[in-house]
Amino acid sequence: MINRTEALNQIRPIISSALMYDTMSSDERFQNGTLRPILKLQNDLIIVVFKNYITKHKNMFYNLSLPKQLDYIESAINKDIKFRNSIKGMIIGHFTIEEYEIYMENSSALNKRMMNLVKERLVSHIQLFRPEMATVI
Repeated sequence: MINRTEALNQIRPIISSALMYDTMSSDERFQNGTLRPILKLQNDLIIVVFKNYITKHKNMFYNLSLPKQLDYIESAINKDIKFRNSIKGMIIGHFTIEEYEIYMENSSALNKRMMNLVKERLVSHIQLFRPEMATVI
């Protein structure tokens, strides 16, 4: 029978551009080895969750200019604690026990990296957040 750690590692995508070097900090190693694969795995869910966030906030996002939309994304991630915690939960729930132990050693810095990666993903998929794409994945 496969254990949880093996199962989690099997479903994670491999990101060939997320290289690992001996000279990397432990935070950067965690970002490339754990956070990036989990975020890639959870990408579609994160997009749907943000679309739902837009809807719950009366679709104001759709009336904003592109620079204001980028600010909206950043604000949602950095200032809306409920939204931020929801996203963190979707990511942390995919940690192995060993990864969670590493995360707990420096959660503040790793949370910052995590949220920056989420922001980058949402910004890179901003074309999916047009009104006509509201219900399409």
